[in-house]
Amino acid sequence: MNFFATEALAFAPQAAAGGEQPGILAQMMPIILIFVIFWFLIIRPQAKKAKAHQKLVEALKVGDEVVTDSGIHGQVVKVGDDVITVEIAAKVQVKLDRARVGMVKGLEKAEDKDSKSEK
Repeated sequence: MNFFATEALAFAPQAAAGGEQPGILAQMMPIILIFVIFWFLIIRPQAKKAKAHQKLVEALKVGDEVVTDSGIHGQVVKVGDDVITVEIAAKVQVKLDRARVGMVKGLEKAEDKDSKSEK
């Protein structure tokens, strides 16, 4: 019986001796690594997308063909500070919040050409 107890202690020498704790940097390394992964995979791309959308919204002008977040296609007839008026059919105009514009027709094609020329 005594033989098994000494064998168990041989497999866990640090537990028997009290063992040393790793340094604070070694303990924090997994958390830091997870944050860096989240930064590059989630936070940074989302911030770039938000910045591009803000730029698109600020550049809206009368005559632009737009598609809203809800999928309504129309042409901008009036631009205000926070609200734009979009004509979605003959003599049918709706007021929309500027931030609800999903894309500007024709602009996405120009952006695709720019991104291909950069590569």
